[in-house]
Amino acid sequence: MRKRLTGFIGVILLTLLVSACSGGNNAAPAASNAPAESQQPADNGAPKDGGNLIIGVAADPVILNPNYAGDRVSLTIDQALYAPLFQVNNGKKTFYLADSLTASADNLTYTLKLKSGLTWHDGEKLTADDVVFTINSILDEKQNSLLRSNLIIGDKPIQAVKVDDLTVEFKLPQVAPAFEATLVQISPIPKHIFENEADIEKSPKNAAPVGSGPFKFKEYKTGEYLTLERFDNYFGGKPHLDSVTYRIAKDTNSANLALQNGEINVKYLDPQDVATFQATNNFEILPYSEGRLAYLLFNANSDRGALAKKEVREALSLALSRDELIQTAYTSGDYAEPAKSFVTPDGLFFTNDVTSYDNDAAKAKELLDKAGVSNLKLRFITTSGNKVQEAVSLYVQQKLKAIGVDVELQSVDASAYSKRFTDKDAKDFELALAGYIMGYDPDAYRILYSSTGNSNYSHYNNPEVDKLFDAGASEADTAKRGEIYKKAQEIVAEDAPIYPIAYTKTIVAVSKQYGGIEEAVLKPVVIFEDLSKIYLK
Repeated sequence: MRKRLTGFIGVILLTLLVSACSGGNNAAPAASNAPAESQQPADNGAPKDGGNLIIGVAADPVILNPNYAGDRVSLTIDQALYAPLFQVNNGKKTFYLADSLTASADNLTYTLKLKSGLTWHDGEKLTADDVVFTINSILDEKQNSLLRSNLIIGDKPIQAVKVDDLTVEFKLPQVAPAFEATLVQISPIPKHIFENEADIEKSPKNAAPVGSGPFKFKEYKTGEYLTLERFDNYFGGKPHLDSVTYRIAKDTNSANLALQNGEINVKYLDPQDVATFQATNNFEILPYSEGRLAYLLFNANSDRGALAKKEVREALSLALSRDELIQTAYTSGDYAEPAKSFVTPDGLFFTNDVTSYDNDAAKAKELLDKAGVSNLKLRFITTSGNKVQEAVSLYVQQKLKAIGVDVELQSVDASAYSKRFTDKDAKDFELALAGYIMGYDPDAYRILYSSTGNSNYSHYNNPEVDKLFDAGASEADTAKRGEIYKKAQEIVAEDAPIYPIAYTKTIVAVSKQYGGIEEAVLKPVVIFEDLSKIYLK
């Protein structure tokens, strides 16, 4: 069963620090025949139709089904394939498939109205039946959807009831302030495609997905590229581009060269590469906050056992310096700010005023002695070609050596890293660099820090924190809810299941050949909220 670290602004996870995407000699449809130095806008007039956009991604998608997608690549492609019910930006809803969402006076029933005339990519009507089917599929334990726990409130499932073809009522077993944040991550799947599938996650129908988004599936060559073509009947209006291609590009240096040569049009950048691309004047360099925490994970479940001891986790944390890590990994504070809490600054009830272990090597040695730990050897997995991870891992190796801890660095490709990191039974590593984006409601973090959380990769277990998450999920009083989550932040910080490093900005380079970027809306994890708005100038 695949899990995700991402959460609840549209989901997202990430299990990986953003890796620069690349492609070596992978063949993909050409973005442009023009050399990079001539890639300037043809004019500044109205949007034009036609053309292809090539987006560099770091790995193959894991699964093209929004009930199961948890990795950055799958989520990015699904954003174009499957339309959400609605999205939230700066506290304001943008409705997509939905036309409205209304809560009852007692906040126990939410009424969702769909837009009329919606269709799937194959021409079938999209109705309330599809929304109800999607919710019931997620709730079906046999279907193993990683979203299921978010639809269970107070140990009871929500109910989705069809009122008519365009209306669904969601009935809650108790007041749940986080429910709307949960709905944000739901993108309906087609009932007529999946209703007879015994195992939706493993269904071969996921290989040629039928969605409702601005682009529909065309072709996928494993390890090379995946291409989507325009969906003319998209409810938001016919997209400008003919197609979007996701070029699977695993080597950072080759990917950067492909970006410079016009073979890739959109790509994440490492901070170390920003100056190079700015100098070409061919790209819009767009740093933006994803509400993301970059952190060092301590795997308490490893077969060497040492990190199950709180004192050891504290010692490792004390050996490190956030300020040094930010300078090492992100080049400056422009792209990252020091983090102490597991909640990100965009989240409700965030506080960075919590216990912090940082920059005290002498104290670190004392704690190791107190724990009776010596000659400690740790394995640190990293993604090959990821400059941020490489820089951080070398720094950690050096700083831990100073307190008598040996660190073995194990570099693997992005796909292998994701598979290993998200295997909750993995015992063959102790350290990993990772990040997540959980959205604005702190209930989302329970999958990471409650003892039964399905993405609790650190294997953290504190019954008091479990109780606080349960209490916070059902507390309607905002002030009381805030106190609950602030207490949870303090306890988790004290227990040190992770070493929070920084609240980071993501940096995306977009060729100046393309317009509509602002209208498409830069979005955590998936880059663009609505690709239908982008056009080739």
